Parts: sequence; structure tokens; C-alpha cells
Amino acid sequence: MHRLYDSAISGNAYKVRLLLHHLGIPFERIEMNVDDGSTRRPEFLKINPNGKVPALQFPDGRVLFESNAIIFYLAQGTRYWPTDRWDQGQAMQWMNFEQYSHEPTVAVVRHWVAHLGKTPQNEPLLPAKIAAGERALGVMEGHLKDHRWFAGDAYSIADIALYAYTHVAEEGGAFELRRYPAIQDWLRRVAAQDRHITITG
Repeated sequence: MHRLYDSAISGNAYKVRLLLHHLGIPFERIEMNVDDGSTRRPEFLKINPNGKVPALQFPDGRVLFESNAIIFYLAQGTRYWPTDRWDQGQAMQWMNFEQYSHEPTVAVVRHWVAHLGKTPQNEPLLPAKIAAGERALGVMEGHLKDHRWFAGDAYSIADIALYAYTHVAEEGGAFELRRYPAIQDWLRRVAAQDRHITITG
């Protein structure tokens, strides 16, 4: 059986859990605390030397880490990975956008505010993070005004990657998703997919 090293508060881990549910792949879920140093202990570093969740251990013992690499691997040959080469390029484009423009802003604000709490170290950095997060959401809104999905005409792992932290963005107390009607419509479409689970599910 697959073994997923997970965290209930991690959108990156949620991506993998959501796709595993879509695909009907049974797995054992190992809950990790991402704030108490557990992922930096030697026993976990043997699984993921980068000391982060998610990490997916396959039945043969091999391990993949980095959320978008995991979902890319799992999606091959399924409906969640486009068959058209242009759409594949679009999927990779948006998955890279998620990791470089979206996650470092929208997800970080949520984590700092909702989970760690504001500190003298992170509070001065929040305005810049929030502004960059608004820009990322604006890019998504612009795309979704003319498209139902992020890669071609079907729901794919590009949508899973971006959904993970977008749908909980308001938990950071800074982003108002009502300002983004196209994103709101897209969030509802994602939540309506077969075998959808919530981030706490």
C-alpha cells in the first residue's frame, strides 16, 4: 500500500491526498506536525531529506517528494493529465506558477497568520507577501474569465495544484475571494468533481 506522509494544514500535502482519492488508490496516511520539528528528525529525513511534507512512499519502498512532482507522476495515463501537448505545456506552466508565484505568497500568509501567528519577524514582511498574493490571484482571475480550467478543456492536476491553497486563502485574513468571481466559480467546479474531499477530509 502507498504511504502518504501528510499534514492536515498543508495544501501541498492535500494535493496528493485529493488526487489519490480521485484515482481510488488506497493509502496509509501518516500525519506529521510541520511546526514542531518532526519533519527535521533523522527518521523522517531518511524518507525525505528535504524535511517537508508531502512525501509518498510506494509499495516497493521508493519515495517521491515535492507535491507537484508526486501528482505529475500519479496523473500519467489518467484523465487528470492532458493528452494534448499544448495542454500539457499549459499544465506545467500553471503548476510552476503555483510553486513560484502563488504558494510563496498566498500559502505563506495563511501559514503565518492562521497557524504560526504574527511575530515581530514575519509581520513586517506581510504587506509585500499580501501584495504579491493579490497579483497571483489577479493572474488566475484573468485566465478564468475566459477559461473553465487551467489546462485545456478539462479538470487536471493544474487545477488541483492551484485549488489547494486558493480555496483556503481567506484563512490568512488578508485575501477576499469575493473580489474574484471567476475564481469563486472555478472553486465550485473543482469541489463538484467526483470523489472530491476537503482539505480536512
